[in-house]
Amino acid sequence: MATTTTPNSAQDLQALIGRILVATLFIPAGFGKLMGFSGTVGYITSAGLPLPEIAAVIAIVVELGLGIALLVGFKTRLVSLIMAIFTVATALFFHKFWADATQNIQFFKNMAIAGGLLSFAAFGAGRFSIDKR
Repeated sequence: MATTTTPNSAQDLQALIGRILVATLFIPAGFGKLMGFSGTVGYITSAGLPLPEIAAVIAIVVELGLGIALLVGFKTRLVSLIMAIFTVATALFFHKFWADATQNIQFFKNMAIAGGLLSFAAFGAGRFSIDKR
């Protein structure tokens, strides 16, 4: 039978720092998409995705809205799972890993980010979060 342990203060601090670091990738990207909406729509269109305006709104909601939720630790498990799925999808649609070395790096960077997000989905936000208040 597996035993569970209570996270200690160092683990809670590490979870907080991890959320901050991951959020620093998503929040500015979402804000940039919001401020440059037409450019975002154009980029999504160039990738051949259907309904680029709706896709841009989804990207903004995930990156900016859910990025802020991750930062403060609100509904962290669900938010992280949605963000991980989004991150894998963006890797598949926008980072053709076979195209060149840069796209290869970007693709696997997204996979690593998704892995980190899945850790939050599995273990939660830690004590320093809205989830624990």
